[in-house]
Amino acid sequence: MSALDTTAPETRVAGRPAFRLGRFSTVRRPARVLITLGVTAALFLLFCLNIGRGDYPLSIPDVVNVLLGGGSRIERFVVTELRLPRALTGALVGAALAVAGAVTQSITRNALASPDILGITSGASVAAVALIVLGGSGTAVGLLATLGTSGAAMVGAFLTAALIYVFAWRGGVEGMRLVLIGIAINAMNIALIGWLLVSATITDVTRAQLWLTGTLAGATWTQVWPVLAVVVVLGTATLALSFRLNAMRLGGDTARSLGVNVQRSQAALLVVAVALAAVATSVAGPIGFVALAAPQIALRLTRSPEPPVVASALTGAAIVVGSDLVARTILPVELPVGIVTSALGGPFLLYLMIKANRKASV
Repeated sequence: MSALDTTAPETRVAGRPAFRLGRFSTVRRPARVLITLGVTAALFLLFCLNIGRGDYPLSIPDVVNVLLGGGSRIERFVVTELRLPRALTGALVGAALAVAGAVTQSITRNALASPDILGITSGASVAAVALIVLGGSGTAVGLLATLGTSGAAMVGAFLTAALIYVFAWRGGVEGMRLVLIGIAINAMNIALIGWLLVSATITDVTRAQLWLTGTLAGATWTQVWPVLAVVVVLGTATLALSFRLNAMRLGGDTARSLGVNVQRSQAALLVVAVALAAVATSVAGPIGFVALAAPQIALRLTRSPEPPVVASALTGAAIVVGSDLVARTILPVELPVGIVTSALGGPFLLYLMIKANRKASV
């Protein structure tokens, strides 16, 4: 073929087709998009079912009608004032925990790394239980009392995360060292919570134990709006840092060769993950295993090499909303949502550990 032949076919490079919009570019993955849309549809279905079930039952079309501005006066009251805040809080808490888990699992490159395993959630619980049990006595607890239980939980989560990061630092933070130190801190936090409960009165123990199980009962609009704002802002920040996160998934040397400041990016992403986990825990208490399971389920659904952020958020929201539906309406006695998620997450943790053990053996 002549070099001057302008009819030569266009040269194509093997690989996935790219999508570009200005300076933004990504790879087209139609299957992943379809699966993500399917998870979104499942979340919406569970959301409507959760709102519709109760002493005043509503069908899914009735719930959708009310959400679109229709329905009778009693239906609007039941949906918008009684049930919608709880369902929205559950979805936002699940999304926040799932994104936090996806970030920590990606940074450490370990499927078992999540805020509840690393001790961040238990650190929040220590501060909250200390405030409930000690009732503001003592200088430190008195300062926490000015913040309330939610504020105390956030302070406890950030202090625990800072402690883990300092202990794990050795010219940098390595994933396995961070996980091992986090597990040790988590064990000490659990022991401290046990000591606080043993030394408390039965009334304070009851209040603390209810908070420790993780519950959405009593959720109101005053809780929804702050959580929504935090999830939107920090979720957007996670997406903005997604290039650095993807680069770090390839290993520190590869990330540096791509121009990523590994330690600075790692610290920024950990701050985002801790903030998301802290906000979720401060609102609903420690809802176990969502941050661990949701990213791994999303990874398997989308067949992604690493936990996808958006699909993880949707999966985490679906897990919490679905678990709340089970806890409220299916079981003979209404239970806190954290009990259901822990019952479902325990076997999943065993599955991940067995799989990791088999991979190490091979």
